[in-house]
Amino acid sequence: MEITLSALHGRWTTLVVRELLRGDRSYSELRMALPTLSDKVLSDRLAQLAETGVVERDRRPGWPPRVRYALTPRGHRLGPVLQALWDWGAEAPARGSGARNGHETSPVH
Repeated sequence: MEITLSALHGRWTTLVVRELLRGDRSYSELRMALPTLSDKVLSDRLAQLAETGVVERDRRPGWPPRVRYALTPRGHRLGPVLQALWDWGAEAPARGSGARNGHETSPVH
């Protein structure tokens, strides 16, 4: 679990992966899909994901150079993981409610 969380660390990383789960993208397509993300952070996240084997960078010759980002098979396996995290978060009660799904919370024994 720690290895997975390490690969996804940093704000915005899961959103970059989400966009790439929809198909390969150019840098500018990712920028348009995530407009509040700075260029520096997007570049950092793509480099981090490439380093962990989640994303591959395909640079095509020419001017300007064309670069596409795509998930590796390892990266595609994050799809169900991220979906499970989203599902869990969507079911979470509002902060401070003290109950989950109609049941009082109690410590695990």
